[in-house]
Amino acid sequence: MDHSPLTNSPDIDEIIDNFSMLDDWDDRYRYVIELGRGLRPLPEIHRTDANKVQGCASQVWLATTVSPGADGPRLHFAGDSDAHIVRGLVAILLALVSGKPTGEILAADPIALFERLGLREHLTPQRSNGFRSMVERVRADARQALRAAA
Repeated sequence: MDHSPLTNSPDIDEIIDNFSMLDDWDDRYRYVIELGRGLRPLPEIHRTDANKVQGCASQVWLATTVSPGADGPRLHFAGDSDAHIVRGLVAILLALVSGKPTGEILAADPIALFERLGLREHLTPQRSNGFRSMVERVRADARQALRAAA
């Protein structure tokens, strides 16, 4: 699997900066959808039950590959969803964690970022719960990579 799951998508710091410049929720909503459009489509071979994230109202897939790194295993994620807004949430999560060593992934707080960006208060509880499910999946994959490397 290619280790660059995002195409034409900004890194997480740029995403945070862009959110801070958008005052209107409609603009932020459009920006999340735009981030999703920048996400490379997930090849059909990765749209498996094993890669499907449980607990999401929409269909969400996260494919994970592990590569060795000097600071421990690095996880590379590719993801997709059948819903535009959720696809954008996948893009935000991947910008935060993909390509990072397991320690950084486990130390990251995507839920706090989700709230800081004002997403929780403007999205349905199902979308918020789905995002939490994606975060749990990423953390589980990081823990598994650490166990496999030990």
